[in-house]
Amino acid sequence: MKYLLLIGDGMADNPIEALGGRTPLQYADTPVIDDLANRGRVGSVRTIPEGLPAGSDTGILSIFGADPNRYYTGRAPLEAAATGISLAPGSAAYRCNMVTYEDVDIPFAEKRILSHSAGGIAGESSMALIEYLFADPRFAPAAEAAGLSVHPAPSFRHMAVQTGADLQGIHLRPPHDHLGEPIGPILPSGNETASVLRDLMELAHTILDDHPINRARREAGQLPANGIWIWAEGTAVELPHFPARYGRTGGVISAVPLCHGIGALMGLVPISVPGATGELHTNYEGKVEAAVNSLLTNGDFVAVHVEAPDECTHNGDLEGKLQAIEWLDSRVMAYLLACLDRAGIPEYRILFLADHKTLMATRGHDGEPVPFLLYDSRNNRNSGRAYCEADGEQGEYLPVGTVLMDLLFGDDA
Repeated sequence: MKYLLLIGDGMADNPIEALGGRTPLQYADTPVIDDLANRGRVGSVRTIPEGLPAGSDTGILSIFGADPNRYYTGRAPLEAAATGISLAPGSAAYRCNMVTYEDVDIPFAEKRILSHSAGGIAGESSMALIEYLFADPRFAPAAEAAGLSVHPAPSFRHMAVQTGADLQGIHLRPPHDHLGEPIGPILPSGNETASVLRDLMELAHTILDDHPINRARREAGQLPANGIWIWAEGTAVELPHFPARYGRTGGVISAVPLCHGIGALMGLVPISVPGATGELHTNYEGKVEAAVNSLLTNGDFVAVHVEAPDECTHNGDLEGKLQAIEWLDSRVMAYLLACLDRAGIPEYRILFLADHKTLMATRGHDGEPVPFLLYDSRNNRNSGRAYCEADGEQGEYLPVGTVLMDLLFGDDA
């Protein structure tokens, strides 16, 4: 028996007037997923514990069986683990996003964030900008005095580490939850560390705003990466060992460092796929092929994470979110079933769900329950349900996400 976990990040939503009062999952054409729902179990699950921030960090920890109430110290340490960053005692990790601030001549605190990802900047451009910033003769000494260093990544998602960090009482907000808002009320606050980070962010905007790369991006009709946003603070964390707890070995496939970091900390193998971007246009088929290969060579469990629905929602792109969901059906699920058949794997169980809701209405995350689908190739339940929020609410309700792996590895489909 093989076991597969498929996460469509942020694909769950609330009803949308432009879709006739339906959610994107209800509106999108997903015949393969809905067929599996009819033949399997459909319910709803609270992946985000009450009182914790709604995000992929808390949601995916829950799904993998690590209770965020016990293990969550912040998002950044989980991402840091994906790149081998080791946090010393007294140090903190942060996410350091490349972002887009609006091009208006007003005080920094009155500006708005237009994009949490600087228009999806990636590759050499993002690396060049962050390296330029931390080498700048104005920024470098300020960062050094703050004990802040950067670990560049070929995407908008850089990592920063601060020695001697005081996180007591600090408030750092995720930029994707505050798009289009004046940043004054959401800038770092709560203690002296926050004041230092806030000053560094303002200085970074001054330095990056007229960088040649950003001038070229504006001329090409792209959003500039004219600032950084520091958030997702946390200290070192130790997660439970997945193989020891569940008796299964395997891998985690994602374009997002967070998922690889959680997998690595839990004793699973992070698997990178060429052409996997974390955006709408990504290598869906490559992820599926890597998943099946992992099942053949690397144990009997594999997790596949697809970021596209979440990123499209943050960007306010309803058409893109619908397309991402439909590609999850045709380019992931349908292709996966075909590949499993070709590989001679007739018996398998699939758990399919969102890690959290991401709402088109707010372009931010929401912690309300999401639908889940459990399919066992050996059984046909004829549930009469599709995979969507409404049908999930009609099925069984799981008040905590930490039971999902027990559900996947159980015998009752």
